[in-house]
This record gives sequence, structure tokens and C-alpha cells, in this order.
Amino acid sequence: MSKRLFDIAFAALALLLLCPLLLAVALWVRLDSPGPVFFRQQRVGRGGHLFDIYKFRTMHTGAEAMGPQITVGKDARITRAGAWLRRAKVDELPQFLNVLRGDMSVVGPRPEVPRYVARYPADVRQAVLSVRPGITDLASIEFRDENALLARSPDPERTYVEQILPAKLRHAQKYVRTRSLWLDLRIIARTVLAVLGLRTAPHPNSADNP
Repeated sequence: MSKRLFDIAFAALALLLLCPLLLAVALWVRLDSPGPVFFRQQRVGRGGHLFDIYKFRTMHTGAEAMGPQITVGKDARITRAGAWLRRAKVDELPQFLNVLRGDMSVVGPRPEVPRYVARYPADVRQAVLSVRPGITDLASIEFRDENALLARSPDPERTYVEQILPAKLRHAQKYVRTRSLWLDLRIIARTVLAVLGLRTAPHPNSADNP
């Protein structure tokens, strides 16, 4: 089975099975605070193509103009519903729509905003952007508590750019070199376990075998 066919089948099945949850979350977001149900943000996809990523809105309307593009700790811009959605990673589920549209894959390097992609070394950019970005990858699992990590830093932006982003890119490059359907299935399984709290992801500096 080709990766694209797998992505379409997986995303369609996920949206079908999760439909009751998605409708309930959409209603909760709408009732919890004024604003749209979905949040859209421009990200960089395969080949440098720009696309709008979909998430359930977890911040108050206009939050992007009120602070940085990274979220640190208990960000005051986060809504009550948004705090839980972020912890449970439920805010990411609408990205199955991005998969069906062809913008993303189920598994692949997480897509970044243009300002951070501009920092990629040329060879790294070429490799990472040679594949569709994904909903999950090894970096997503290992940096699941990224907000808390940044909250402990005196300079979150610098910590992200100098420590977290390079680590994510190392994972992304490794994925591009070793990608396979079997690897995707293993990463999906690890993601589910991490979200359910059934397995502790290894430290970012440890061996990154899936």
C-alpha cells in the first residue's frame, strides 16, 4: 500500500470514528468563548508550499497579535476548553482534514511556521521539505510537554530556536532517511500510548529509535 493511500484511508476512518467527539468538542469550543471553532495558521509544507493547518481553537480570538507564535506554560491567551484540548492533543484532530486535502500525512515531520523554516540550514530544509509534514512524529512524542519545558526557560524563544528546534530537525531528517509504512505504524502506536499516558517517551537526548 502506498503512503498516500494509507493516509487517505486512515484519515477517513479516523474522522468517521471520531465524529461524535469532534462534534462535541466543536460545540464546547463555541460555547466556551467567542470566536470560530477552528483555528487556521499558515505552515510550510512539502516543497515549501504554504498551506493553512487546521486545529480546534484553543486561544481567545486575536491571540496571535497578542504574543509570540510559541506557547509557554499557562499562557493567558489559552481558553478554559483550550487548556484541556491541548493537554489531550485533541486540538490536533482536525488535521485529518489536512491529510485528506493532501497538505499533510498522518506521520511526518511536524510543519513549522515560515519564520522558523527560514532558520533551517539549506541542506536540512531540502531534506525535511521533501516529504509531506505529518500530524505526528517522534519529535511530537518526545516534546509532548514542550510548553512546560519552555515555561522553565528565562528566554523561551531562544530555548526553542537553539535547543528544541534543532532536536526536532534531527528527528525529521532521520525520518526522511528511514521512512516506511512499518515505521509509520510504530510511530502511530507510540503516539496513541503517549496520549493515553500509558508509556513515557524517552528523553530527547536519548537514543531516538522508535
